[in-house]
Amino acid sequence: MFKRLVFLGPPGVGKGTQARRLAADFSLAHISTGDILREVIKQNTPLAQRVRSYMESGTLVPDEVVLELLLERMSQPDVKEGYILDGYPRNIKQAYDLEKAGVAVEGVVYFYADEETLIKRISGRRTCRLCSRVYNIYYDPPTVDGRCECGGELFQRSDDTEDVVRARLREYRQKTSPLVQHYKERGVLCEVDASGTPDEVYEKLLRAIEAT
Repeated sequence: MFKRLVFLGPPGVGKGTQARRLAADFSLAHISTGDILREVIKQNTPLAQRVRSYMESGTLVPDEVVLELLLERMSQPDVKEGYILDGYPRNIKQAYDLEKAGVAVEGVVYFYADEETLIKRISGRRTCRLCSRVYNIYYDPPTVDGRCECGGELFQRSDDTEDVVRARLREYRQKTSPLVQHYKERGVLCEVDASGTPDEVYEKLLRAIEAT
């Protein structure tokens, strides 16, 4: 099996869940730029302050900053056995930046699902204000409506509303379609239908990787 992978897919497709499972089963480093950024802003460094200012103002963290953080993460010992880049690159420029930095990509998995499924997965999310547990009113509803098992109130994040989700999906398609074609032309892309349960999708993922 390839040990240097990129996972692509729209919001709500479940690529993070699949990346964590595959990484655990095959001793690969799961590298998510979202996780990296969340860890960085907890620090008290000039770079952390810069990243925090971008995120708090609602602007995207510049590509060069994300790449710097990504390469720093990839210099750590656990990456030597292989890795999954989860959600990066997000556009053609980032793909070329990776290539210029000498980051090897042996296989790219593109997860897809129909738009209505993605909208239900995201807009159905409800988060506990106390313990941060996430439910889904369609797939994993709480026992008591509006309440977590811990008793905390459940709320919907502002970026999980249906209108916002549809806009995010439109933006993703615009930026990612060329990226999918880029990797397809290089002969490293496989596609996985992400509809179904997490276990069903994982089985599809394993078959797709083995067939690549």
